[in-house]
Amino acid sequence: MRVTKTRANLMLLIAAIIWGAGYIFSKMATNANMQAGLINGIRGLIYAGLAYIFFHKAINKMTMVDFRIGMTAGFINFVGYQLQTLGLKYTTPANNAFLTAIYVIFIPFIVWIFFHRRPEGKSYVAIVICVVGMVFLTNLVNRGFTLHIGDLLTIISAVFYAIQIVYFGMKTTSTNPWVLSFMLGVTQGGFGMIWSLLFEHASYGAIDWQAGLWPVVVLGILSSFGAQTLQLIGQRYTDPTPAGIILMTESMFGSIFSVALGFEPFTMNLLIGGSLIVIALLMMQVDFRHRNAS
Repeated sequence: MRVTKTRANLMLLIAAIIWGAGYIFSKMATNANMQAGLINGIRGLIYAGLAYIFFHKAINKMTMVDFRIGMTAGFINFVGYQLQTLGLKYTTPANNAFLTAIYVIFIPFIVWIFFHRRPEGKSYVAIVICVVGMVFLTNLVNRGFTLHIGDLLTIISAVFYAIQIVYFGMKTTSTNPWVLSFMLGVTQGGFGMIWSLLFEHASYGAIDWQAGLWPVVVLGILSSFGAQTLQLIGQRYTDPTPAGIILMTESMFGSIFSVALGFEPFTMNLLIGGSLIVIALLMMQVDFRHRNAS
């Protein structure tokens, strides 16, 4: 299967939209007193189960190399998610969202350091525009920003998210995407359940299972199986830096869905921040060198 770069970027954009909608379901689950490890564990097991149902022929041919790459990618993904969630306990949601999104800053430098691929000049301009957009989108322009332990944990999680995107784009192309999809579900589910049993078991009695379980099932089907599989395929046919900028729009779409469903009001900051991010995305899609040559 060969996918054009434009179609690959579209797959990543659809993944970001799905993840943006996922904030609503995650909020429902946490409101039902479900902890991050349990949510991650259940949705991961659903992800792995669906991947095996649809792609079992390819999964049954998994090699040790596939297994090792899948375990590595899954572990990176899990660590980033857990650090982000832990950081949220000790900082504001606005700071958490903004600092998570700065993973886009780290991506070109990780690529440069480990793979000696210098990013295009427009990438730096697009990154700056995106970061300014996130400042408006998360309302830090009015609230200000102060550094706490939660912020430090979130910054570290952003580094892991950047490593994950680079790893998906550079190291996983030799592995069948269906095998990798299954391994991501297995690691997400396995590590999540282990984390939950070790650190969250005391909170099980307070969970409203009727209210919290169905949103997690939706997250497992759409956000994990659906969007993660789109990301795996899309990143095989595009570069890590534009991929990071596209996936960064997850927060923007989360805000859009939140406003549309009445969870928060529409503000000028949302309009300005979203517009700046869209401009950055369009900038990454334009080949300025080709236009200048013509």
